[in-house]
Amino acid sequence: MTMSQSSQGMHTEAEAHLSKRCPVMRRLIKVHGPCLLVPQKRSPYEALVSAVAHQQLHANAAEAILRRFKALFPQVRFPKPEQVMTASDEALRACGFSTGKMLAIRDIAAKTLSGQIPGRAAALKLNDEELIERLVAVRGVGRWTVEMLLIFTLGRPDVFPSDDYGVRNGWRVVKKMAEMPKPKEFREMAERWQPHRTLAAWYLWRAADAAKA
Repeated sequence: MTMSQSSQGMHTEAEAHLSKRCPVMRRLIKVHGPCLLVPQKRSPYEALVSAVAHQQLHANAAEAILRRFKALFPQVRFPKPEQVMTASDEALRACGFSTGKMLAIRDIAAKTLSGQIPGRAAALKLNDEELIERLVAVRGVGRWTVEMLLIFTLGRPDVFPSDDYGVRNGWRVVKKMAEMPKPKEFREMAERWQPHRTLAAWYLWRAADAAKA
């Protein structure tokens, strides 16, 4: 994965800021090198459908379901909300979606058509909390899912998913703690990393991955 020059420059500035403010981040940045996070340029609708498909499943299984889902409508790159609304329950279940996920995907499609889930251009104009408030009202979508959208689809620089297992485990690893940090206390502690909490989360994910390896 390659970074654009603008993304690389933005990350470099954020890395310098975190290194100056936090010894833990300084060490992680030195160990893991430059941040390689590049957001995917897709719509919130597509990101949420993909997120629901991945819930509680191994990545390979979720990707297989999404491939079958896309194959239902081969004339488009990704099924449109209108197509999801007219697809039969049987067709969606045959892709591998459970009843709960099928209902969630239909709700995502319906709320995209109604405008509650904004398109990409509109989403970029809303702040993080506005998007979280609008999107957690969608079936099957919680705060963590919206935080992942903010980070990996919209490229927001100051999102900290304090409930995320990997982020919490990364902190446990680097601090040599016996237990995971509590999400509420962790969120408060992470305020020291503003306005670059997304980058801090990325390095904590790397720390957790390295510990697994």
